[in-house]
Amino acid sequence: MATRALVTGAGGFIGHHMVKYLVAAGYWVRGVDVKEPEYEPSAAQEFELLDLRRWDNCLMATRGVDEVYSFAADMGGIGYINEHHVDSARNNVLISTHMLEASRTNGVSRFFFSSSACVYPQYLQSSPDVKPLKEEDASPYDPDEGYGWEKLFTEKLCQYYYEDCGLETRVARFHNVYGPLGTYDGGKEKAPAAICRKVALATPGDEIEVWGDGLQTRSFMHVDDCTEGVFRLLHSEHHQPLNLGTDYLITINGLVDLVSAIAGKPVKRRHNMEGPQGVRGRNSDNSRLRTVLGWEPSILLKDGLDVTFHWIEEQLIKDGSITSSYSGTS
Repeated sequence: MATRALVTGAGGFIGHHMVKYLVAAGYWVRGVDVKEPEYEPSAAQEFELLDLRRWDNCLMATRGVDEVYSFAADMGGIGYINEHHVDSARNNVLISTHMLEASRTNGVSRFFFSSSACVYPQYLQSSPDVKPLKEEDASPYDPDEGYGWEKLFTEKLCQYYYEDCGLETRVARFHNVYGPLGTYDGGKEKAPAAICRKVALATPGDEIEVWGDGLQTRSFMHVDDCTEGVFRLLHSEHHQPLNLGTDYLITINGLVDLVSAIAGKPVKRRHNMEGPQGVRGRNSDNSRLRTVLGWEPSILLKDGLDVTFHWIEEQLIKDGSITSSYSGTS
C-alpha cells in the first residue's frame, strides 16, 4: 500500500514540485492550499482548498496521512517580507502551530517543516564576502524581522513536539530556492525570477533595475535539489535544523550577468539604492548536510537558470508581454 502524504502549500512553488516528486516516487498525495497551482494542474491524487490558519482545516488536512510536508506560508521576496512583518509572522505562526498539533492529534508519523536562512543573525551577514553560515550560528539570535522570527519559533516548536510528543519532526533551512513554475512578477517573486523577467522584457542594451549596488551576495538552490534534499532529510534520523542550499556564492550583479549571457542579450544595470537589499551576504555551510545525508545539491546555477529563464520567457510570450524569444547567441 502506498505511503500517504500531505503537502501543504501545494498550490505554491516548492509545494507543487514536492507533490510531483512524491507522486513519481509512488506516494499517494493530498495537496492543500488556499489556491490551486497557477501554471499547471497539481499531480496530487487529491487537492483541497483550505485555509490552514484555521484549526479545523488543519485537522481535516492531516486526516489519514503518514507524512506531512509543510510548505504553506505567507512569504515572498525581500521586498515583500520587509514590508509585511505582521502578516508573515501572524499567518505563519497560526499555520505552523495548528499543523503541528493537528499532525500529533491525527497520528502522523513524520513531519517536515520548511524553515529559512532568514533565521541567521544579521550581524553575521554584514559583508558580501560572508563566512558560510553553520547551523549553530543561529544563536545568539538576531533573525530577519517578522518572517525570520516566525521560522525560528517554529523550529523550536518542532523540537518540543519531538521531545515531548514523539512526533518525528525534521527541519531544513532553505537558502534561496529558484526554478520554473514559480512566481516571477507581482511583488512576491525572488531575485532570480525577477532578474529573468527583467532581462526577458528588455531589448539588447536596455537598462534593468537592480536593488542596491548589486554587490550583495547569495547562494541559490534549484527546486529539484530542494525536493530531493527534503525527502532525504525527512527519512533520515537527524532531528536538528539542517542547512539546505548550495555553497556557491554570487553577487546580484553576477546573477544579472549570468542571466544576460543565457539570454544572449547584453543589458545594463541601473542601481536603485532605495530598493530593499536584505543582508549584504548570505551563504550556506554544507558540512553537516554532507555528513548527515551523504549528499548535497548538485545542479549548477547556470544550468538551473537556463531552464528557469526560458520558462519565464515562454510565459511572457504567452501573456503577450513580449512577441517572441530573443534570437541572440548565448
